[in-house]
Amino acid sequence: MPTNADYTREYFDIMESLGGDVESRRSAYDYMRNSTAIVHHQVVASSFVPRLFNAETYTVMKKTAETAHGILCKVIQHYLNDPAYRRAFDFDPRLEELILLPRGYDSLLPFARVDTFLDEDDYRVRFCEFNGDGSSGMNENREITLSVARSRTFEEFSKRHRVEGCELFESWVDAFMDIYATYTRRVDNPRIAIVDYLENGVVDEFRLYAEAFERRGVPCAVADVRDLSFDGEVLRDSSGERIDAVWRRCVTNDVIDHWDESQQLVDAVRAECVALIGSFAGHIVHDKQIFSVLFDERTTAFLDADEISFIEETVPMTAFLDDEHVNLPQIRANRCEWIIKPTDHYGADEVYAGAAVSQERWEELVDRYANGRAGYPFIVQRYIVPFKTETLPPDTGIDKLPDDEVPWDPKSYNNLNGLYLYDGVFQGVFSRLGPLPTISKDMQGMTAATIWVDVD
Repeated sequence: MPTNADYTREYFDIMESLGGDVESRRSAYDYMRNSTAIVHHQVVASSFVPRLFNAETYTVMKKTAETAHGILCKVIQHYLNDPAYRRAFDFDPRLEELILLPRGYDSLLPFARVDTFLDEDDYRVRFCEFNGDGSSGMNENREITLSVARSRTFEEFSKRHRVEGCELFESWVDAFMDIYATYTRRVDNPRIAIVDYLENGVVDEFRLYAEAFERRGVPCAVADVRDLSFDGEVLRDSSGERIDAVWRRCVTNDVIDHWDESQQLVDAVRAECVALIGSFAGHIVHDKQIFSVLFDERTTAFLDADEISFIEETVPMTAFLDDEHVNLPQIRANRCEWIIKPTDHYGADEVYAGAAVSQERWEELVDRYANGRAGYPFIVQRYIVPFKTETLPPDTGIDKLPDDEVPWDPKSYNNLNGLYLYDGVFQGVFSRLGPLPTISKDMQGMTAATIWVDVD
């Protein structure tokens, strides 16, 4: 079986045979500049070269994602059922209150994206983090795929192989409506709202999902949590329209930050007058202390041997960044072995890889964040060296270069693969790449289309 690198090399060879396929690259760049792949008012950076994954990669990613989902659902269920087990987590009392609100439908973790590092030589997987309903990237993947699919390079590659992208919109509408069908207080012809604090949300993506629901005959609005109102019986949006089910895109720490302004939604969920898909119990997965809790004997007590082995093989050593849980002098002295993160932020906010900073800077960061000095907890995690792949950096400025000055030589970038799960079923990949040790938009990161090659 050809490796992913073999497919990528073939892709570059086709591009070379087309003189760099500059016309297609200009077209893809123009498409993206006018696309809906917008995050916080900026079009996302992307590569003309897709991530090309073989059948073995698909099998490994599917098994990894779905096994992780099963374990995480066990953790959520035990948290809900066992007050003593809740003490394995260090949560704000308001978070615990939200997590314990009634759910009313079957699915414990309706929507998730588990971010992974895959060694594409030996197919070994390590987790970076778990994400619930605040996850995005689905529209980035869609738009970037559309931008490159019309290129001469892609068309030629497609003649030689069976290729397929990731369908992440209609499949979610299916999953959402199937979950809602299990809701104990479901109604016929429900009206849906996609809800977030809109200054934090990927609003263009929300609107595209709303259109996908509407195409199915399901009324759907995009709403800000703070604009909702609840009269004791019905939750309504700012236009006064009834809401029967909410797709929660707001992360739970934003609810805490806007606590008083969010009580209309919380009260409606508490009164079981709206289906909140997914429930606030998804925060158990979102909070990075889950990585430490998975190794806790209170967790391993209800996991089977295969699940424990899976955790040991895929979850990097993680602990709170404090004197009680780690040897801080060792952390300070061996910066390239570690990465520090807040337990409950998102978007790579305040994430620092030791390999990316000087020794002096690293020691400053450890001192700043250790022992709760930032006012909220940090974790330290064993740093996983990402797998590198050949790609093209974003074509920024290609519209201003003459053809013979457009570079098309491969560059080596680090990889991070976000594996989407719709009600526990592996659905696709959010492929992110970057030239620096931390892979994020703020660290020159970019997104590539995900294409399955010769996968039955």
